[in-house]
Amino acid sequence: METNAKNFTMRMAVMEDAPEILAIYEPYIRKTTITFEYEVPTVEAFRQRMAGILGAYPYLVCEMDGKIAAYAYAHRFQERAAYQWNAELSVYVDENCTGMGMGKALYQALIEILKCQNVKNAYALVTSPNEKSDALHKSMGFTLEGVSHNTGYKMGKWLDVSSYVKAIGPHDPQPAEIIPCSAVGEERIAGILGRIQGKQ
Repeated sequence: METNAKNFTMRMAVMEDAPEILAIYEPYIRKTTITFEYEVPTVEAFRQRMAGILGAYPYLVCEMDGKIAAYAYAHRFQERAAYQWNAELSVYVDENCTGMGMGKALYQALIEILKCQNVKNAYALVTSPNEKSDALHKSMGFTLEGVSHNTGYKMGKWLDVSSYVKAIGPHDPQPAEIIPCSAVGEERIAGILGRIQGKQ
């Protein structure tokens, strides 16, 4: 499905996307403090990371002119059982494709799919300062919950990390069981992606 002049489409990621997705991620490792990784993983190692998410949580790519230009995914936020109704979100856009609305669209899609999984809270950790990411989260209703000062060291400096959170579902006394993304159903997910693309 195409969307006006921006001409980008969203779909669920597959393992074969790993090389293209890693190519987007690599400059963030080498050139920025947005990710705290120092070394670029191999394609095989990156595939293993994807395998640990696919099926359990949404992993999305955004394509433009037949090439992946952005990706986003959710994953478990903390491991203890009581945390299971939370998910952490991440989004990365090709350095040549920023400012086109892909990041926001992917985030919206992640949140809508997570709602179907009965997730209640969406979290994001952002290296601070990061004006673009701060603005994205605030525009989508995330609240700054706190800042961890001097918590990471990269590129010769100590870095702060801001923690954002957004309630995406009711905090019922007896919350419904979390279901895997694979149980949401392809048709339902396609409907979510189509609706969000239609709004861009």
